[in-house]
Amino acid sequence: MSFGRQMPSKLPTDEELEQAQRVLGVRFRDVSLLRTALTHESFLNENPGLTEESNERLEFLGDGALNFFIARRLYELLPDCPEGDLTARRAQAVRRETLARVAKRMGLGGLLVMGRGEEGSGGSSRPSNLADGFEALAGAVLLDRGIRSAAAFVRKWLAPELKRIVAADTPKDPKSRLQELLQSQGKEPPTYRLVSTDGPDDDLRFAVEVIVDGKSLGAGAGRRKIDAQRQSAREALAKLSS
Repeated sequence: MSFGRQMPSKLPTDEELEQAQRVLGVRFRDVSLLRTALTHESFLNENPGLTEESNERLEFLGDGALNFFIARRLYELLPDCPEGDLTARRAQAVRRETLARVAKRMGLGGLLVMGRGEEGSGGSSRPSNLADGFEALAGAVLLDRGIRSAAAFVRKWLAPELKRIVAADTPKDPKSRLQELLQSQGKEPPTYRLVSTDGPDDDLRFAVEVIVDGKSLGAGAGRRKIDAQRQSAREALAKLSS
């Protein structure tokens, strides 16, 4: 099925939207939300008055929903993963290339309704359109079916990508890297000394230095001691590598 390529100047019929729901695995209560999620801005530009809205606002909503759903899923799947690592993995999951790959797998390019100019220039396979369309669909499901259904939709289609991202190696924590480097050189593990604690109770700032062979080799600051320690370890690694 391909509304966009076959009929770029027409909105999908009820029968075509029924087919789309089977492809996507979602049953909409308000099918107009699905129609909007599939409508590219270029269609409005070429067909003023045929429809009132493109998928841009749903894309905005879906972007926020995806970040939340994926953050929560990674939090569940990686209970021992530090914040920085989780953030890096989430960024991989929501990047344009990842979402476009997911959208291509679901055949979204053939469902998008766009103007003749956009379609003629390869718009149905353009990564930005595919990624935006997937975000818009997530937003539409959220509005129509609620948070549980939207989370299930995202989890279903992103499952292969999340599996890859969870299994992939990420750079080691700088504290671990520093300790391994010192051990490889036959030295004692580093120690971290709290230099100061500043600010009100609800916004404390910790200053830490890392001690190697009795000398301060790096300093760091942060709202958490662990963040300050990591920063000091990065500085020590930079000095040792130079």
